[in-house]
Amino acid sequence: MPDRITMKNALVEIDGDEMTRVLWGLVKEKLLLPYIDLKTEYFDLGLENRDRTDDAVTSESAHAIARLGVGVKCATITSNADRKKEYNLKALTPSPNATIRAILDGTVFRKAISVKGILPTVSTWKKPIVIGRHAYGDIYKNAEMLIPGPGKVELVYTAADGSEKRILVADMKGSGIVQGIHNLDDSIKNFARACFLYALDEKLPVWFASKDTISKTYDGRFKDIFNQIYETEFKEKCNAAGISYFYTLIDDAIARVVKGEGGFLWACKNYDGDVMSDMIASASGSLAMMTSVLVSPSGAVEYEAAHGTVQRHYYRWQKGEKTSTNPTALIFAWTGALAKRALLDNTPELGAFAKKLEDATLKTIEEGEMPGDLARLAQNAPSKVLNSWEFIDAITKRL
Repeated sequence: MPDRITMKNALVEIDGDEMTRVLWGLVKEKLLLPYIDLKTEYFDLGLENRDRTDDAVTSESAHAIARLGVGVKCATITSNADRKKEYNLKALTPSPNATIRAILDGTVFRKAISVKGILPTVSTWKKPIVIGRHAYGDIYKNAEMLIPGPGKVELVYTAADGSEKRILVADMKGSGIVQGIHNLDDSIKNFARACFLYALDEKLPVWFASKDTISKTYDGRFKDIFNQIYETEFKEKCNAAGISYFYTLIDDAIARVVKGEGGFLWACKNYDGDVMSDMIASASGSLAMMTSVLVSPSGAVEYEAAHGTVQRHYYRWQKGEKTSTNPTALIFAWTGALAKRALLDNTPELGAFAKKLEDATLKTIEEGEMPGDLARLAQNAPSKVLNSWEFIDAITKRL
């Protein structure tokens, strides 16, 4: 075996939960450690360790990404009442992704991994659709309350000078629920800038969609700021590059997306981007076939798989079954982070390895060796569906 590739500087490695945690270790063992002298600062964001540290480990991992410039993250559980009981947790913790994104104040860009022989569900799509997802605020930084009975719910703003402004949210006639969400002008501006910079690099037209006809102040603010950034900072650059900017309502955007041929950057608010990126990934083939990168205004980046922890497969694995879970997005999270580390450190051999690993993964699928989610979609059905271990071994042979 040749000498392993040396890394100059470490990247942040964030471990996760359930089946993706199992595959995370397998990818490192089979596809990375034999070839790279891997340098990482390791953070365990498994649900039990987050509970043990009162979620301090999540903030520590985000600050480490800001310091080192590059991070790679496994999928993690966001706790709820069922998970609290299952894992015997002390308390519910926020979404780790939301915490990291709030600290880095970035924009998430998600793009389907295209492979020959796997056609998208939407027959008109000829080019990838990139989702630019605002990564701060909205329901991921919400405040919510159970209302026990009749009464008034008000939204109150207390200024720094002590003056108050309040509006009635609801005159509750009985028990119910209430939620408050927020965002920041500076974060929205950074979101718009990140989208236009990405579009200029990739030569993609930009769409932005919200629901300002209903949410006239909240979504209207997004629309106005996005347009302001375009007009004052990017219009001339976009015109010179032949890149258009288009605003529409979110429901109109969805209708256009499923009838179009793709090939654009679709900028979405936080929750819209969460849902639409899953829709694009699933319609492109599989949730396990989408890259995801969080880009901070400081330049720090975090790569991750766009899908969840694959809970059902994990329960089957615990019973001794080798599942056919697709690790492609996890592999591409690692290759993205390694390629970025190589670019920052001027280590071309590391970048070349990341590209070879991606090529080997795609070639394995294209030559008919693939897990179950892709086998169901392949133009030429493979003679055998591979489990995750067999699929990674097949990649290793080509690598």
